[in-house]
Amino acid sequence: MKLRHSLAVALACTVAAPLALCAAAPALAAGSTPAETRNQPTYEELQAAAAAAAKAHTAAVAAEAEGLKEVKATLDALDSPEHPLKAAAIAAEKVAKAAAAAKTAADERVTKAKADLAAAESDTEKATAQQALTAAEADLATAVKDQQAADAALEKADTAVDDARVTASRKYGLLKADVERTSKAKTAADAALAAAKECVREDGLTALAEGLPAKLVAGSTVGFTLRVTNGTERTLAVDPLVFLHATGEGAGAKENLLKTEWADGTAWRTLSADQPEHIGRIDSLPPLGHRDVKMRLTIDASAQKTAGLALFAGDASDSYNPCVLGPMKRYDLEILPAGSTPGKVDDAKPGHPGKTDDPRPTPANTPAPQGGTSTPVPTPTPTSTGALASTGADSATLPLALTSAAALTLGAGAFIATRRRKATNGA
Repeated sequence: MKLRHSLAVALACTVAAPLALCAAAPALAAGSTPAETRNQPTYEELQAAAAAAAKAHTAAVAAEAEGLKEVKATLDALDSPEHPLKAAAIAAEKVAKAAAAAKTAADERVTKAKADLAAAESDTEKATAQQALTAAEADLATAVKDQQAADAALEKADTAVDDARVTASRKYGLLKADVERTSKAKTAADAALAAAKECVREDGLTALAEGLPAKLVAGSTVGFTLRVTNGTERTLAVDPLVFLHATGEGAGAKENLLKTEWADGTAWRTLSADQPEHIGRIDSLPPLGHRDVKMRLTIDASAQKTAGLALFAGDASDSYNPCVLGPMKRYDLEILPAGSTPGKVDDAKPGHPGKTDDPRPTPANTPAPQGGTSTPVPTPTPTSTGALASTGADSATLPLALTSAAALTLGAGAFIATRRRKATNGA
């Protein structure tokens, strides 16, 4: 995942967007120290956890869908007389009904025998009636036992059917609970990953121009150095972001007044004149270390007196944050006609925009960086220093209230189109 910086968004906001829209960008969290991050999962681990949680939830949803089909089939089958348990319950019900009828008949015989005994007059009639009552009472006792056994068998058969229904429903309930559990786990994993994606602001990550004259004469070429310094306590992979522009230059201009080049260690590479580009990727910049990138700027001989600006920033990442943004530095330049004698020229210095003039994109809604792909600088070797390089100015970013003609002539559409191309290409 490539990093992105707010340089293009800031320019687009300056040219075309209302202040309220740009000011609505989420605030950036402060960078964490090694002590704060060493017990945290890395971004790669959070990605793996989110992927695993999503996979588990997908599997749970699929299992729940299959479980619903299964429980419906089971319940439907248990209602069919062809199911063994249901068939047993039906048979038990028939036996219980027959036993109840037999018990009722036995009750009736006992009642009749008692009436006959009461009506008997002679000793012979009474003896006969007594024998009949004794037999009827014996039959009733047997019928009662048979009915009790049949009722118990029916209850057991009905319980077996009910237990089968409960078992099927409970199994489906577990599947539904698993969907809820995995959904919560996925939500938590996604939230943790989203939090890690939020851009972290590191004012200690600086990209400063050294030796860039504040005044430039048409027809001349000047060399300067872009020094990228890691003033944080963590090792970072850094993509320096560069943009130089002069008034009168616009997207697709036939002639570019400024030609910007950087040394990749073997040759000079030309940068775009109408959009920012990442240059000289630094795969590993240690704490308090810096890397210098040689640059040169050629002013077209036809250039007349006008204004220019240079913007520099460091986009970075580490194991915990895929988006670490250093402050932008803006340098105002004055371009003079060929043959001018500006006298002693001081180096350009970063400006001092207001604290609220720093709209920042977030990975959730911002495509990849503008311009060409980042290219590592093979030389020189990164140098660790005992102290931070002097910035010569406070943290500065492109102000939204910028009225420089150089920025105002720059179409926001060029930046949007470039970002979309990079996103489409998977950069």
